[in-house]
Parts: sequence; structure tokens; C-alpha cells
Amino acid sequence: MKEVFNFNAGPAALPAAVMRQAQAEFVDYKGCGYGIIEESHRAPQFDEIIQAAEANLRTLMGISEEYDVLFLQGGASLQFAMIPMNIALPGHKIGFCNTGEWSSKAMKEASILGAEIELLYDGAANGFSRIEGIEAWEVPQNLAYLHICANNTIYGTQYKQFPKTGQVPLVCDMSSDIMSRQVDVNKFGLIFAGAQKNIGPAGLTLVIIRKDLLQRVPEGLPTMLRYTTHCKSKSLFNTPPTFAIYMLRLISDWLIELGGIEAMQKINDKKAALLYDYVDGSGYYRGTADKASRSNMNVCFRLPNEELEKQFVKEAKEAGLIGLKGHRAVGGCRASIYNAVPQKGVERLVEFMQQFAAKN
Repeated sequence: MKEVFNFNAGPAALPAAVMRQAQAEFVDYKGCGYGIIEESHRAPQFDEIIQAAEANLRTLMGISEEYDVLFLQGGASLQFAMIPMNIALPGHKIGFCNTGEWSSKAMKEASILGAEIELLYDGAANGFSRIEGIEAWEVPQNLAYLHICANNTIYGTQYKQFPKTGQVPLVCDMSSDIMSRQVDVNKFGLIFAGAQKNIGPAGLTLVIIRKDLLQRVPEGLPTMLRYTTHCKSKSLFNTPPTFAIYMLRLISDWLIELGGIEAMQKINDKKAALLYDYVDGSGYYRGTADKASRSNMNVCFRLPNEELEKQFVKEAKEAGLIGLKGHRAVGGCRASIYNAVPQKGVERLVEFMQQFAAKN
């Protein structure tokens, strides 16, 4: 089998050990004679999986009983609408901090629903290259909630600290860095994440919601769009993405065996430092995000010109390094080094970058 290192932004790399286990169990799950992907979501085998998945998440992230953990569908994009539908308050503005594409899209959905927006921070002026002045942000205490995006995959920026919001619930899109670093869940009213970057395959959306916020959910919402529906049914109101939940269970098992999120964060810090140090010292490649705001998950960089960038991506793919093309909105190159990307993969990428620079 050809050795390939996957730097795609999402769907992204999954841990090799997890992939091998899923392969072994795919047609015969624990001796039952068929695969878990074929099993009913009401069956005891799947009930054990979904309960274990939630228990693992609570252990890894330190999620207390003050929060419900939901396994939903529709991606983070559906949450852009579900969140204001469920926890906005009549007569209260929704606060946003705009750090790029995903927070902008969330603002758009809230506006479509008729919410009045208060923009506390707008990174457009600096091209979304940094997130600055967080400690000085003043959060009006009459906001329904404040929405932020923890890590921006397109521009390669990441919150290194989270804003203090007082009594205002902090809502955070953690799609691209959830379980990559230690986070105090108790600082948030709601955390949501599409699974396809760090915690599983596409098709699953994780929502962690503080229970007191459920009191805000309007009864007039369609049943499937109410958080209360899914909390009462333990994410089993309808058929959930069973195989994706099974994969999250395996990935969370893998993380626990690795030593938990503290151990994972150390690995991620080391990977990111290796790649950024080379880019900074190369004299050939140029990082696009400000050093103080750089993401440990998505390393964005440019070459001397666009023709060389196209050549770089093409030759990298031939060398078994895939997914290095930057987002279409900004161009350039991007290496997404999520939890499942091994240190060896980053080392191989740096070697290739050195070789490419020497030739060109």
C-alpha cells in the first residue's frame, strides 16, 4: 500500500489505528455476523456505542452534568441557523466576532432569521490575518449570546484565549480544533463542531449545550430543529448517523489511550512548531497569518508566485502528500495538521518543501 499523508482541511485524515480497527469490524462487528453500519439504532449493540461515545467525550473534555451532549446531522452550517432559532431572545441582539468565512456565514443565517446583530470585532480590516485585542473586548451584558469561531481553516488563525463574556453565554464553533487542545467547557454556553476534521467522518455534528439554555427553546419550532427534542430522546429521535458515531467512539478511545487531550495538545504543538519554524526560516515560503494568531491546525503559506504554488501542489501529490491546495477564497497553500496527522507526515512535508525550494 502506498504511503500517503493527508493534509486535507476536511473531510480529513483519520487515525490509522482507528481505520484498521473499523476495517476489521466492518463486516463482522464483535462476532455478530454483520457490520455495525447495518445495525438498528435501537439495538443494544448501538446503544452501547452511543453511550460509550458520550462517556468518552465527557471524560476527555471534562463535560459536567450541567451540559447535554448531542449527536446531530446537518453539519456546522445547520447550527448557524439552529442556534439563533433555539437560544436567541426577543428584543436582544446577538453578538458576533467576525474572524472570517465561518463566522460571517453564521451572521448571515442569524440575519435571515430576523436577528439584530452587534459586531464586537471585525477582522476584515486586517484581511483576517490575526485576532487581536481580545482582552479589551467589552461584551454588552444584554446580548442573547456571543458567537465566535475558535479556529479559521481558511485563513489559518486561532483564538489563543477566549473572550470573557460575563453573564452572556459564549457560543463557539469548534469544528476544526475540537479535542486538539485543552479547553474549559464551563466557559461556554454552547459548543458545536462538524466531526469531519478531528473527531470522525463527515455526517456527524456534535453539540454540547448548557442545560439552562434549553429553557429558551420556542415550542413553535419544527420538531427536528429543537434542541429539546434531541436532548429528551438522547439523540435518538430519528435515525442518527450511526457509523459516524461508531467512528467517533473509536477515535475517542484512541485519544484516551494516547493520554487524553493534554497529550494530544503536546503532539500538536510540536507538529505546528516544526512546520512554522521551517516556513519562517526558509526565505522561500511565507506564512499568511500573524504569528500571535497562527492556527495549530491549518498552516497557510504562500510561495513566490501562483505558478510555483500550482507546481508545488502537483509535485507534492505525486510524492504522497495530498490536500495542500489553499482554499479557493484565498489561494496559496495550506497544510491541515489535525490530530490524526502523524509527526512523520509533517516531517516528510518539511523535507519535500526543502527539496522543492532547492530546485525552484
